Amino acid sequence: MSVSMRSRVAVVGYAHSTIERRAKRALGAVAVDTARAAIADAGLSLQVVDGFVGSAMLPSAGGHQLVDGVTIVSPTWLARSLGATPAYVAGFDGIGQLSGSVGMAVNALISGAADYVVVHRALHNPAGSYHGNPMRDIRGAAQWSAPQGLFGPLAMIALPYNEYLLRFGARRESMAAVVTEARKNGARLPWSYWRGRPLTTTEYLAEPQLVDPVCRLDCDIPVDGVAAFVLTTAERARDLPHPPVYVAGYASSAPPPRRLPMHWPLDDILDGGAHTAARLWRGTGLSIKDVDLPQVYDGFSPLVWFWLEVLGICPVGEAHRFVEAGGIDADRPGAVPALSGGGALGNGRMHGVPQMLECYLQLSRRAGERQRDASIALACQAAPHFGGVVAYSSEPL
Repeated sequence: MSVSMRSRVAVVGYAHSTIERRAKRALGAVAVDTARAAIADAGLSLQVVDGFVGSAMLPSAGGHQLVDGVTIVSPTWLARSLGATPAYVAGFDGIGQLSGSVGMAVNALISGAADYVVVHRALHNPAGSYHGNPMRDIRGAAQWSAPQGLFGPLAMIALPYNEYLLRFGARRESMAAVVTEARKNGARLPWSYWRGRPLTTTEYLAEPQLVDPVCRLDCDIPVDGVAAFVLTTAERARDLPHPPVYVAGYASSAPPPRRLPMHWPLDDILDGGAHTAARLWRGTGLSIKDVDLPQVYDGFSPLVWFWLEVLGICPVGEAHRFVEAGGIDADRPGAVPALSGGGALGNGRMHGVPQMLECYLQLSRRAGERQRDASIALACQAAPHFGGVVAYSSEPL
């Protein structure tokens, strides 16, 4: 985002469905109700909403069928089902689903393609094995990795996690501090799947490993859930009921080096993430010292260590010690509240929604009893080298 684009767009309303393991209603029906609630929260009517943006990816390696309105919800399906007549509808299909969707919405609003844009993310938990291997024959590059067990996200994250443990002398006890922190904060949220269910270190360490060294609690749980946000220009935001939260800038990671499928070397993650962060700082004029509320992505627990390091919150190789010493304890004065919104581990597999939502709630002063003193926030999505980050501010920069 160029300097001329900073703070010209704001988030002005939101809605979030209850997060359930498997909802009793179709995902599309939940998405329609959630979008309507977000529009009403922004003080708007459906008639003025003329833009819809989102990502409809179903993050499952199990060969599940894509059915719009059932297993996914595309922006086109949502706009049609709401009965809207938008001027701009776009689906993001790239790196970092939610951060990429926000970027598209910002561009549409600044260009004048739309006046009010709904950005949504709808996640579905299909029946059966979520990451089962449906392959019966293997072709292309995967023939060199899948027969040896390197397929699907668990093996993908296990490799750099193992590499980090060995290279920097980290321990699984340090990772327990990540997962219990996410669950502690998620347990406080009324919409969270883990509401009222914090986790102890003993419980975490007792979990058997799925793919060494990843255990079940290192993974965000697949769920059914929908969130929607309303964005508009800064000028229009002044007339709406809630304090606007400005998009200060965003950065998406560059395509990573060509590797075998699912091969994520640790150096690729850290080097690529450092470049992503550098683009954000250049585009916003900010540095990590300006950020009060970094919300790091945690779809898999090792990503928390990786994001802390590429953002410059702690040196490379030190995140495990930083976290184990209470460095991200949201209840500790002076700590970095990097998972204060519970993240994916504390809410459920909502693909960056917890990070964006915590930024919005805190900066708009709508977090209730959890309210923090924050004016600059970051919402990170996906992996540092294969995702994106959005900076938000409570005042124009």
